[in-house]
Amino acid sequence: MAEIKTTVRAMLAGGAVSVVKADEAYVRRVLDKPFDIETLLGLEGLVRHLGVTAEFKEVIDYFKVPEGKTPAGFRIEYAYQGDGLLCADLVRDISYGENGEMRPTNVLFSADSANPYEVAPIKGLIANLTCNPGIIYDLFINNPKANVGNKFKTREEVMQELGNVLGPGVDISVELNNPWASESEILEEAALFKEMLSKYRVVIKVPHTGPVNGQNVGELLKGDKKFQRRWDEGNTADFVHGHNLALLLKEHGYRINFTLMFEPYQTALALQAKPYFINSFIRHRLVVSQLITDLLAKYRADKKDEHLVALRSLLVERDYLAPTDASMDLGKVLERASLYEEYRQFTKPEGSDGLDGVRHNLRVLRQANLPDTRLIICSMEGDRNYPDIDKLLAEPEFLDMTRKVVITTEPAYLVKWTTTPQVVTYQRRFMNAASTAK
Repeated sequence: MAEIKTTVRAMLAGGAVSVVKADEAYVRRVLDKPFDIETLLGLEGLVRHLGVTAEFKEVIDYFKVPEGKTPAGFRIEYAYQGDGLLCADLVRDISYGENGEMRPTNVLFSADSANPYEVAPIKGLIANLTCNPGIIYDLFINNPKANVGNKFKTREEVMQELGNVLGPGVDISVELNNPWASESEILEEAALFKEMLSKYRVVIKVPHTGPVNGQNVGELLKGDKKFQRRWDEGNTADFVHGHNLALLLKEHGYRINFTLMFEPYQTALALQAKPYFINSFIRHRLVVSQLITDLLAKYRADKKDEHLVALRSLLVERDYLAPTDASMDLGKVLERASLYEEYRQFTKPEGSDGLDGVRHNLRVLRQANLPDTRLIICSMEGDRNYPDIDKLLAEPEFLDMTRKVVITTEPAYLVKWTTTPQVVTYQRRFMNAASTAK
């Protein structure tokens, strides 16, 4: 039975099932799509009419999909409505391309960019786009080299253009400018993005804010821009502000990209906010892990305090310690740094590639009761990050989780991994051979 192929059109054979007249133009878009024959046989005598849901019509009309097609970013499902009516539905799912066909791989790719010019060449390869204020303003709007001719002047203009470039199949994650704005201001900002990009594509990016709040955030904006408290010193309401903001937006129907997950222990608590995306940041964490481990190794080798002094300065510089900790007892510095090294398993296979957090997050996500939630692996650079991620996702333990993964990075870094040195070698050979053609 599994080897027998059929389509939706087979339902209409024999005349027992008819198409709802008002839905004819929409139904034609699915008639030649594959349909499970066992399901078809099971529906005999039950289904008398074939139509589409109101959501199906709304999607087709909103995206102005060409005749006979369904848009990328949606899977086709069927819902029995009772009274003999079976309706085709379109459900948002970025694992699917045009016409309900699954994308080539379970692992999906994303870009960290707000630059329409660099997004355009990769639009057919990605399923998500991630924008935060740094990406939108620093890297594009206020960057004359990127924003050619100062064409784009506002965030809204940029997001509208990105929506036009990417089409229906790509989710667009856009971050709030001020996570401490009033509830009404935040909902108004989210509604603006939904109006521009549609409820189908917009994902609101909500940051974890830690001890930072609307009153002390000014410390990050003036002087040496150092936060005067240590990262783990704050009050309960501040630490869970991002979680509650995500829950608020979720209640209002938005999908949430809950971001700034750097340590594995953040994940289970982040999932309480019911996000659509969670994140594993790997670049800076890996760099600091290497620096901490190197300094600890030097201290253990010769017991010279100068290594601990350097370690203390590093931890203050990278916000692991506050400026007020600049004279912290070196014994405590050693203790804290050793805990980081041990937790991150940097000297063991689990964490030597800096991906212990990714492994942990995939294990936690496997157990979560959130079937639509995916893990974005983000913030990478250098010659190891992407190849190591690629290898990790081929490990037997995680083969069942690949459909839960989105890899995101700057377009220039992403496309670097389409090629190898040998491509140049072989092109040299091929083109020289071709040049002799008569």
